[in-house]
Amino acid sequence: MGKLDSRIAIVTGAAGGLGKAIALLFAREGADIAILDRKAEGAEAVARQMRDLGRRGLAVVADVSDETQVGAAMARIFGELGEPDILVNNAGIDTTSTVEEMPTEMWDEMIRINLRSVFLCTRAVLPAMRRKGYGRIVNISSQLAHKGGAQMAHYAAAKAGILGFTRSLSYEVAKDNITVNAICPGPVAGELWMDPGGLLDQSMELSGAESREQALAAAGSKRPIGRLAEIEEIASAIVFLCSERASYVAGAAWSVDGGTVQVII
Repeated sequence: MGKLDSRIAIVTGAAGGLGKAIALLFAREGADIAILDRKAEGAEAVARQMRDLGRRGLAVVADVSDETQVGAAMARIFGELGEPDILVNNAGIDTTSTVEEMPTEMWDEMIRINLRSVFLCTRAVLPAMRRKGYGRIVNISSQLAHKGGAQMAHYAAAKAGILGFTRSLSYEVAKDNITVNAICPGPVAGELWMDPGGLLDQSMELSGAESREQALAAAGSKRPIGRLAEIEEIASAIVFLCSERASYVAGAAWSVDGGTVQVII
């Protein structure tokens, strides 16, 4: 018996990285999953992995910050998989700039993709969840929503907005047996950090580290646990919040960051 047996889940931004890890773990726990992403090839590859695990996997290509595309994507998901029990709003981007030098377009893009998408996808699934009398919504925020970060004011603002949205929506839907929670990860040893040009390389520039290995060790040493998270550790927390065992957790913002925020705050 899996923790998510017979549940229908939607995971946005799941063609790679944390979203892919969430989808794979959901499948292992018995869920059928719609992979919602702009990257068609990557989304289909993940959906095939779902099917190889014996679950239904559906790849749907859409820009989750676009209202029309979200509507069309949800119609297809509802028609082919059924009405969802679970939504994980994971899609997001990461860029860096000082506020003084930040183009307005960069700010708008960040808010559109990292925050507006959460509203659009959530609004689209709520009627179905109300009809079913059941729902689990998990929004991926960040430790930077709590502590901020140099050259990341736009990112921190979007992720902090997710926390306000999560808590407020929880008041609206908890009575319908729909829980809404957020996860606030710290750095993860995955694609966003490790890929060339990713956060690790950006961290090197900001910290003055002489190598990627030095920057990685320095990033890990700042956390009480002494290392960056493995991507499956973040995904496991999300599985719990989407399971029956978390039925009394609502409006929470869980810091899954190796103890970083408790130290800084």
